[in-house]
Amino acid sequence: MIRIDGKQIAADIKAECREQADALTARGVTPCLAVIQVGNDPASTVYVGNKKKACAACNIKSLAYELPEETPEAELLALIETLNADASVHGILVQLPLPRHISEKKVLKTISPLKDVDGFHEQNVGALVTGSDGFVSCTPAGIIELLKRSGVQMDGKNAVVCGRSNIVGKPMALLLLRENATVTVCHSHTADLRAVTKQADILIAAIGKPKFFNSSYVKEGAAVIDVGIHRMENGKLCGDLDYDDVAPHTSAITPVPGGVGPMTIAMLMHNCIRAAQLSAGE
Repeated sequence: MIRIDGKQIAADIKAECREQADALTARGVTPCLAVIQVGNDPASTVYVGNKKKACAACNIKSLAYELPEETPEAELLALIETLNADASVHGILVQLPLPRHISEKKVLKTISPLKDVDGFHEQNVGALVTGSDGFVSCTPAGIIELLKRSGVQMDGKNAVVCGRSNIVGKPMALLLLRENATVTVCHSHTADLRAVTKQADILIAAIGKPKFFNSSYVKEGAAVIDVGIHRMENGKLCGDLDYDDVAPHTSAITPVPGGVGPMTIAMLMHNCIRAAQLSAGE
């Protein structure tokens, strides 16, 4: 059984990003990511801090815009348009969730698809569906890298994605299809979930329920990726899998923490470098 080390693979990707950033900077293009946070949600503040640290580690310039909770929607949209027009800014990220008076859909549509390093703009989602070039949502893109760099074959395998969110489940299914896996997407209305997941050579758990999947859901020798992250009453973190019960039955598995989590930010850095390369005509 391989315990997939997301921290190490993320570190490898960041090292690659740093090399590419240095090459761009030497040509007069300094990769730059603008991060906008509205309000002071504690989890968002932690995520934004982690993104700033990752930028520093990858030699990517970061701009931070910390706006008060009551910021009008029009003011946020105007800031995004200003950043869209600024050629020195290559990536724009608006930290979610947003306050209730601001339309998430409107905000995501306002970010230029060429600077949408989160991969949430409808144009980039459409590019993923049609197999065209575009930015891919960071968590599913990171999962593909985890599988590839851990030697897990996807071509011809049965992959089951549990979860159908726009951020993870749907793009995950499309990326697995791109790798020639046969893909099933499960959700809260799936009849006999256990019977479906037991067929999976690759199981992606992204339903947001702590320790939901035990070994009875897992095919012997499957590769299992845990996207969930939850804090238990004892303060420890766990995922959607009952790790101790599931792990002995797998060929490869991601822990929580230290599995998928570090990859999300690593792929954000990757997307930001790609955006800078595209702006430089590469």
